[in-house]
Amino acid sequence: MTQTANALTTDAKTAIAEALNQSVAETAVATMLAQNFHWNVKGMAFGPLHELFQQMYEDHFAAQDDLAERIRALDAHAEGTLAGMIARSKVAEHDGHATDKEMIRLMQEAQETLAQTLAGCGELAASHGDTLTEDLCIARGQTHEKFAWFLRAHLG
Repeated sequence: MTQTANALTTDAKTAIAEALNQSVAETAVATMLAQNFHWNVKGMAFGPLHELFQQMYEDHFAAQDDLAERIRALDAHAEGTLAGMIARSKVAEHDGHATDKEMIRLMQEAQETLAQTLAGCGELAASHGDTLTEDLCIARGQTHEKFAWFLRAHLG
């Protein structure tokens, strides 16, 4: 049965909000990763990679807000500290000292991790009848899979 945020049980809200906080954390770390690579990429593919990394961090920044607002709609606390997000995230920070191909590979892995995390969050939401969160997670997961494809295409 489809339910809105208000109709979900407290346990369902807590579980879904936890999964969404995981998604926010990984999105935040991936945002900074993309911005870091945007700043530090060099080589023959500088132009297209500089632009792609910017497209990614701008997309991810807006996504953080969408995900966090859904957490708040579930009447839960949205993690708002960088330390908390870094500790929670399966996407790792990087110092930006990397070749363009290493940057592409690391960013591709981050996108695939995000897609997987969001798919899991969407499944959890669906199991509780929270189609609004499920829909958000599906849309975000598709975006991350598309970015992963773009990155793979750069590697040939």
